[in-house]
Amino acid sequence: MQFAFRNEIEGSMVKSMLSRHGISRRLLTKVKFDGGKITVNGQEKNAIYRLEKDDLVTVTVPDEPDNEKLIPDDFPLNVLFEDDHYLVVEKPAGKPSITGSLHPTGAMSNAVKGYISQKNYANQTVHIITRLDRDTSGIMFLAKHRYAHALMNQHKFRDTMEKRYFAIVNGQDLPDSGRIDLPIGRRDDSIIQRQVRFDEKAKDALTSYVVAERKNDLALLDIILHTGRTHQIRVHFSHLGYPLIGDDLYGGNHDLISRQALHCHHLQFLNPFTDEMVHVELDMPEDMKNFLFIKISSF
Repeated sequence: MQFAFRNEIEGSMVKSMLSRHGISRRLLTKVKFDGGKITVNGQEKNAIYRLEKDDLVTVTVPDEPDNEKLIPDDFPLNVLFEDDHYLVVEKPAGKPSITGSLHPTGAMSNAVKGYISQKNYANQTVHIITRLDRDTSGIMFLAKHRYAHALMNQHKFRDTMEKRYFAIVNGQDLPDSGRIDLPIGRRDDSIIQRQVRFDEKAKDALTSYVVAERKNDLALLDIILHTGRTHQIRVHFSHLGYPLIGDDLYGGNHDLISRQALHCHHLQFLNPFTDEMVHVELDMPEDMKNFLFIKISSF
């Protein structure tokens, strides 16, 4: 895969100019030792070559090899968006995002590995940008090569990313909208659970929401994550006294739905390669719709 850049600063070294475009020292090492190359105006050069203004620098990035430890699954992916650089797919509830040591198959990473293997893409490494809890459904965002992944970790592109979630709570007296700015850290007595805490073990966490619909004592929330802490939405609303329906880990009632009623329904991001804003929407799944219908009809 090739990427070309026009130099704007007289006397800049190739590696400095490429760094400004998000190509890391680690990626340059891959270029140097794994079969890639750098050319300036069509002539092969090294990373410390001094550039003149308007020089055209082209980087050939070597293909990423197959990770033999990640087992491909033949799972039918619902692809919501795809181009040469990014892949957006639907994750069903009950499926983990990544494998664990005791469960080497059955995760979304296995499913994506199966998909890119079947497509015979040049790059065979799975790059997950956003993941979801096992029992959360919705949109997952992946990169198709290491440079695309690195760019989305840069502030100017990461800050354009917006993820929105639907959640259902018993929230008769929950305000119509709000911002929850409470730090989150791991509970001292658990390796899984998180909690709101105010010490050096906590990290800033910001969640905002609006009530999209109210029916009897239920509130359907449309939530924006401004930070990405583990279990952030679940912890924040449980702390306020409104645990998500179905979330037994944080005090939610799960009599009528077997998992937390949480679904990532919206993703937007600025595509670094096209300079276009990408918007992806995904309808609420049937179990959450059915819960709303059953619960509402019971009154």
